[in-house]
Amino acid sequence: MFILQPKYKRILLKLSGESLAGSQSHGIDFDTVLKICMPIKECADMGVQIGIVVGGGNFWRGRSSGKMDRTRADHMGMLATTINALGVADALEQLGLQVRVQTAIAMQEIAEPYIRNRAVRHLEKGRVVVFGCGTGNPFFSTDTAAALRAAEIDADIILKATMVDGVYDSDPKKNTNAVKYDSLSFMDVLNKDLKVMDSTAASLCRDNKIPILVFNIDKPDNILKAVCGESIGTIVEEE
Repeated sequence: MFILQPKYKRILLKLSGESLAGSQSHGIDFDTVLKICMPIKECADMGVQIGIVVGGGNFWRGRSSGKMDRTRADHMGMLATTINALGVADALEQLGLQVRVQTAIAMQEIAEPYIRNRAVRHLEKGRVVVFGCGTGNPFFSTDTAAALRAAEIDADIILKATMVDGVYDSDPKKNTNAVKYDSLSFMDVLNKDLKVMDSTAASLCRDNKIPILVFNIDKPDNILKAVCGESIGTIVEEE
């Protein structure tokens, strides 16, 4: 019998807020969250150390908040990511994993403050660490938070779970002739302004030599496939 073997020892999984809403357009669909968390548990059971950064777009998008002050809007977005982090943590705990939520803004009654050494220690002990509040600073996306946390915890790769099956040269939802890339360099991403991650996040990954694998979360088992090195989605790495 073929036994799955992980390719990576430590990963940073980036989950969009939208993926947690399922078929709903807003909020958290807990059945969907459980489905996403099941392959995460399989990865953890294989000994993979897992950090997770969650977005908040299923509740709030600071950049589309109109006339609101950007700093305050981004702080509201950080609170949205905390709701999602707690939801993901609850699902993982129901599946039998030990989980710690760490937030970049102090919320001591509900989560640990983000401390890099403590996060690494949790990972080494087999606990999943869910990072909330992005970087803790306005004007930075949760993609940048994923790149930053991946660098800080020495992750082997960022697995970016999205609503499409990879990176295209144009929006596949608007252009039926859009071409999917199997692999890209960071310079390709930056020069072609491809919407993999924002430029700050892409530059941070490039500078720290952290590859990014972009894949579709509609099939949650893709998380397990990605961890085991199967050819899915689009890989972005140094040339």
